[in-house]
Amino acid sequence: MTKVVTRVIDAYVYRKTSEGIKYLILKRAKTKIYEHLWQGVAGKIEKGEEAWEAAIRELKEETNLTPVTMFIADHVSQFYEKHKDRINFVPVFGIEVDSGDVSISSEHCEFKWVEFEIALSHLVWNGQKKGINVINEMIISNDDRMKWSGINLSDTLF
Repeated sequence: MTKVVTRVIDAYVYRKTSEGIKYLILKRAKTKIYEHLWQGVAGKIEKGEEAWEAAIRELKEETNLTPVTMFIADHVSQFYEKHKDRINFVPVFGIEVDSGDVSISSEHCEFKWVEFEIALSHLVWNGQKKGINVINEMIISNDDRMKWSGINLSDTLF
């Protein structure tokens, strides 16, 4: 029987600049599955960790950035994984940072800070496109969803 699991997260990292909002996209290294795929911050949820905690940890591991604000997207991605016969539900987060100084990990070979349209054009999977679309809509509309779904970062250790 097919299993339904939540084992990975997606996060779309952005910063506010004088030219507008810029999104961080990362290019997967040749040594990784889906080599040269552009993505946001993504990764596995570790044992005993909540999804939002995994997003903060992955942000630090993959970019060495620290979140300023963070919210839960009004969207959950999903995909089917034939190898394990499972459907994965992927919580999606928006993470604001105040620095453009990225130190990428060995998981990636390149990064770019780009406008929304360029980030969207680099993303391949429908779940990625929908996720960043929802994040962008929530940011530019500045509606109450960001407040209601905000993560209290003062309680976390970086």
